[in-house]
Amino acid sequence: MTATVAAARRPDATEFAPFYAGYVAGVPEGDIISILHRDGDEWQRVLAELPEARGDHRYAEGKWSIKQVVGHVSDAERIFTYRALRVARGDRTPLASFDENAYAETAGSDRRTLSALAAELKAVREATLALFNSLPEDAWTRTGTASEKTVSVRALAYITAGHAQHHLKILRERYLRL
Repeated sequence: MTATVAAARRPDATEFAPFYAGYVAGVPEGDIISILHRDGDEWQRVLAELPEARGDHRYAEGKWSIKQVVGHVSDAERIFTYRALRVARGDRTPLASFDENAYAETAGSDRRTLSALAAELKAVREATLALFNSLPEDAWTRTGTASEKTVSVRALAYITAGHAQHHLKILRERYLRL
């Protein structure tokens, strides 16, 4: 399924906090739904090629393991799409920030298998696609507040994609180089 007209337009800088500008800018031109679908498939290809024993690898002291990175991407995507759901439904309640390091520390990702984390990430992405595919045209431009900043549903779709792409790039550049 393809995005609506509103979703097909890249969000402008008024639709998200400056912190997310790099994520939004990193998303290629095109239909955001198709991009999310394609990138979900790419994550699955990369993770399927990794031997289970590599899941605990850290590229430097104090950095997350590959398993923690995958768990973080799932957690962040859930949070971004929860925000998108709330804003899309017209909920004006300000939404809190989250501490990604605290989440990674308590998630228990290193006690799980890489294949289980990959399966979870796939399920999260499928839920993300189902949500964004279900939105009516007018929902995409609705705005709300998250982390004390204005954000649109459209921006949250781009942030979701850009965040996952950012971590896939880091995974390839820092974790998978031998």
